Amino acid sequence: VQLQASGGGLGQAGGSLRLSCAASGRTFSSYVMGWFRQPPGKEREFVATIRWSDGYTLYDDSVKGRFTISRDNAKNTVYLEMNSLKPEDTAVYYCAASSRRVPMFRLRVESEYGSWGQGTQVTVSS
Repeated sequence: VQLQASGGGLGQAGGSLRLSCAASGRTFSSYVMGWFRQPPGKEREFVATIRWSDGYTLYDDSVKGRFTISRDNAKNTVYLEMNSLKPEDTAVYYCAASSRRVPMFRLRVESEYGSWGQGTQVTVSS
């Protein structure tokens, strides 16, 4: 599966940005699509994930209630709507795909994902 992320940029605190991730190739083998982020000087961390079949979602507590992950199966695209942005949301955001049929809680871990898109920078100014 090849992944192409887009939509990053500069946002203001309290504002919104939307990221997109288009999947191509063996998309039928994909079970979930997720978003991770890597803040400056920190490790990459889980943000959200969504199951293709039924739209089941999982969020990190730091973004719950502010970010929404959604998918368009017809377009093989996953979105991350980011609202009420905070400066601490500044990071390089990565989309990833997993074909592993495991309990959803395990899909907070990046090692469960086999395909990764290039990162897209999100910078939130205060």
